[in-house]
Amino acid sequence: MCGRFTLTVDTADLQDVFGDFTFPTQFAPRYNIAPSQPVLAIPNDGKNKADFFLWGLIPSWSKDPAIAHKLINARGETIAEKPSFRGGFKYKRCLIPADGFYEWKVQAGQKAKTPYFIHMKDRKPFAFAGLWDEWHSPDGATLRTCTIITTSPNELMADLHNRMPVIWTGGILATGWTQCHRRPTS
Repeated sequence: MCGRFTLTVDTADLQDVFGDFTFPTQFAPRYNIAPSQPVLAIPNDGKNKADFFLWGLIPSWSKDPAIAHKLINARGETIAEKPSFRGGFKYKRCLIPADGFYEWKVQAGQKAKTPYFIHMKDRKPFAFAGLWDEWHSPDGATLRTCTIITTSPNELMADLHNRMPVIWTGGILATGWTQCHRRPTS
């Protein structure tokens, strides 16, 4: 599970890793990004441009935006099947830039959890694989929201948690993730 992450690098660092995409010229470093907050995301909307989305997916068909609190992560093994995620998996993928994330390890016999900060050895930014959607409220406002895809942990993460985010480190893999089928426009 991914419940907190950081994005502290500047635009130039993001451009070095994700050169095919355009980023806002300025944004404040963030050391504790939490669900329901705005996150920088690169949707596969054909613009190759990062924008801010709310973290917590609200599917376009949802009647209640409160569902977002339950949809901060999507299990990679079931995204093609679950109604909340299958449309996004097919048509609306995104990358969510980060330079680290937090995981808490439960210590045997203790109530307290020990926090761990996970990052690349070279401290370069990376991205979480994600899904996005647009939700239209009854008053006509449009919210762009996203979720982070998780998977089984690799051997480095297995000791900390039973899930981890799907991570892209740039280049062709990132471009490939966002180039999925697109809905025909009318």
